[in-house]
Amino acid sequence: MYYFGIDLGGTNISAALVDENFNIISKKRYKTMIPTTKEVLCDKMANLTFEILNEYEGIIDKIPFIGIGCPGNVNPKNGEVRFLPNLFIENWKIKSMMEERLKKRVYIENDANLAAYGEYIAGAAIGTRSAITITIGTGIGGGIILDGKIYSGFNHWGAEIGHMVIMHNGHKCNCGRRGCYEAYASATALAVATKEALKNDDRSSIMWEIIEGDINNVSPKTAFIGMKMNDSLATQVVNKYIEYLSVGIINIINIFQPEIICIGGGISNEGEYLINLIEDYIKNNSCMQVPENQTKICIAKLGNNAGIIGAACFGEM
Repeated sequence: MYYFGIDLGGTNISAALVDENFNIISKKRYKTMIPTTKEVLCDKMANLTFEILNEYEGIIDKIPFIGIGCPGNVNPKNGEVRFLPNLFIENWKIKSMMEERLKKRVYIENDANLAAYGEYIAGAAIGTRSAITITIGTGIGGGIILDGKIYSGFNHWGAEIGHMVIMHNGHKCNCGRRGCYEAYASATALAVATKEALKNDDRSSIMWEIIEGDINNVSPKTAFIGMKMNDSLATQVVNKYIEYLSVGIINIINIFQPEIICIGGGISNEGEYLINLIEDYIKNNSCMQVPENQTKICIAKLGNNAGIIGAACFGEM
């Protein structure tokens, strides 16, 4: 038995052939190239699929279905994407269009939900019944698994973790609201906070050396590198960021009490260093002080492959 998954993103379309042990056998990608159309996207996904499968004689007959992960408001029941942000596409009957091209059953779901499902079946959340994955990058995405099933709300807009408000009337978010989690705890927000701190610095911070004197070289890694070198300004920036990040995690824990929360995205490259900082904050600020049955916080294991593995196997959920 083999599986096949497609991850449709604003920058790249990735696809992979996956075996029954969730190992990726072959993976390729095309540039999305926006602006574009529904038809062009479907053609690209189909071409990418056949490009991979044609390398393995007869394997297409061993694939029962194909899964596709998309950003935005995805309705897995009727196979439509109501709104696909960044690609500026609405009311896309993606399931029927792809089934026509692939001659296979097609399943679709939100990409963040599928990343959470990938971690649940093959990554850090194996063996749990309730798991939440938080993806921290340009924005903040989330996927929720409750009792072994993806939770997305009655209207498929659920798990928009990045848009819970953690600061009333706070920073403007790209969604149009103020004070969203994403505006304070995304990798983008960390880079912005680092730049603001450096603008008010007398160039005594070691972060100036890290960025070679050019504030345009600031990245989400800059403050973490500085903190590990015992720089006081970098430490202040990271500690404030950890406070925002952890406040959101505590909110999630208080609402869902999941067995595990997996942290993914670029920030997760900080590994156990990041986890230790989050755990220290949560230990001192959570309302749950009973040591047993605490939610485990960990780094997601599958990285950028979580969504593809989740998509590939989603049809068996």
